Order: sequence, then structure tokens, then C-alpha cells
Amino acid sequence: MSAKLSEMLAIVGVVDPDAYDTGTALTDAIDMEDHEQVIFTVMVGTLGSSATVDFYVMECATSGGTYTRLSGKSITQLTDAGTDDDKQVIVVVKASELTSGYRYLKGSLRVGTAASDAAVLAQADSRFSDAVTTTSFGDLASVDEIVT
Repeated sequence: MSAKLSEMLAIVGVVDPDAYDTGTALTDAIDMEDHEQVIFTVMVGTLGSSATVDFYVMECATSGGTYTRLSGKSITQLTDAGTDDDKQVIVVVKASELTSGYRYLKGSLRVGTAASDAAVLAQADSRFSDAVTTTSFGDLASVDEIVT
């Protein structure tokens, strides 16, 4: 029997779906010592008039330290003028791509000019166990239900 996708991928970080005013929202800190890779799915709904949405991945040596941008892990800006309403963008980061000595990631979602609907979902494969077997390496506590 093949493994269920819900057992192979854990939700490890989010920017909850909402209408965001201008500013920056960050995902949870993701410990890449526990994962081979993480996939960030950036989603926008209706963008405000002249709105922009940027997303990039940041790295740090400690979960609570100062995060810096991870080179090559930024999206092309989504814009209202560019008819980017209701679009998604995917950013994949492998643990091997982090700077030596760094192990934590966060996604940074920035809404500019006008309030817009947006969200980020970060999913990762665990190096140690099925995603649903343990909360240490599995889904965030905010995951309410898994239906398989």
C-alpha cells in the first residue's frame, strides 16, 4: 500500500488566508533539520486597486534570531495592474540550499499600496517520520482535521 500524501507532507508554516492591510506577515519558523525540503504556496485573491504582493524566504541560525533573505527564493511581484488576481506561486527550498550554519526558515509576505486577499501555506516532508505520527515533526497545532 502506498503512503497517503497527508502522511508524507506536513503543514509547517502559514500566513492565514485573510484580507491583509499593507505590511508584512511572516510564516511560522520552520526547522530544516527536520525536513529535506519545504514548498511554500503563495495565494492571492482579489488584489486592491494598484496593490502589490511580494514574497521571499528568509533563513536564520536560530529560530528566534535575525532572519535574512535566502538568495534566489523570491517571487516576481504580483500586481493588480498585472491582472494577478486569484493567482498562486510556488517556491521550493531544499535544506541543502541554506547557508552553512543556518537551519531555520520563514516566509515573508508583503502587501503594498492597498489591502488584498492573500495566504501562504508551507508544507514539508519529514526526515524522521510520517507527518501525522508526531507533532514534533508533523502538522502545526492549527491543523483542525485530516480527512483521507
